[in-house]
Amino acid sequence: MKVNFNKTTDGLIPAIIQDNETKNVLMLGYMNQEALDQTLATKKVTFFSRTKNRLWTKGEESGNFLELISIKEDCDNDTLLVKVKPAGPTCHTGLDTCWQETNNQEFGFLSKLENTIAERKNNADSEKSYVASLFAKGINKIAQKVGEEAVEVVIEAKDNNDNLFLSESADLLFHYLILLQAKGFELNDVVEVLKGRER
Repeated sequence: MKVNFNKTTDGLIPAIIQDNETKNVLMLGYMNQEALDQTLATKKVTFFSRTKNRLWTKGEESGNFLELISIKEDCDNDTLLVKVKPAGPTCHTGLDTCWQETNNQEFGFLSKLENTIAERKNNADSEKSYVASLFAKGINKIAQKVGEEAVEVVIEAKDNNDNLFLSESADLLFHYLILLQAKGFELNDVVEVLKGRER
C-alpha cells in the first residue's frame, strides 16, 4: 500500500468502514500510519481518535469490534476503504450504522420490488392490484402460478428467442418473490441458506 499521510497537516486520512457482506457503509473514522499498522497487525480496526488524542480500537469498550477483511487506498492514496465483519452495532448510540440505518442485506431493485409486494399484500384492494388478488386467492394459487412460470421458462430456454426467455424469467422471479412472502419469508432468507451451503 502507498498511503499518503502527508496530504494533511495532522497526518490523518479518512477511513470509510464498509460491511464486507451487506456492502453498507457503517461509519467514517480517521487513521494515521500507526493506526493503519495496528489494524493490519491485529486484524481489529483501529483509528486515531481526535477527541481522545490517541489510538482507539473500535470495540475496546463495547466489545463491538470491527474484524478486518481488507483495506485498499483510493486513486489519490489519501482515503482508505476498510471492509469489515462487525461484531454488533457499529455506532456508539447502539445502532448498526452512524447514519441510523439498519445494516440489512439489500438487493437494489429486488429489495424495492419486495417492499412493493409487501405494500400491495397489506394495503391494496384486490380488485385493483394483481399482487393483492393473488394473496387473496391463497397459497395454492400463488404456488400454482410459480409452477406455470417455471414451465414457461423451461420451454423458452429450449427456444432461441432471448427476449421471451428473459421475459418469462422475470415473471418467474416476480411470482417467486410473492410466494416467499406468502410463506412469511424474504429473499434474504434464501440467500442465508445459500451462504450456509458455501461454507
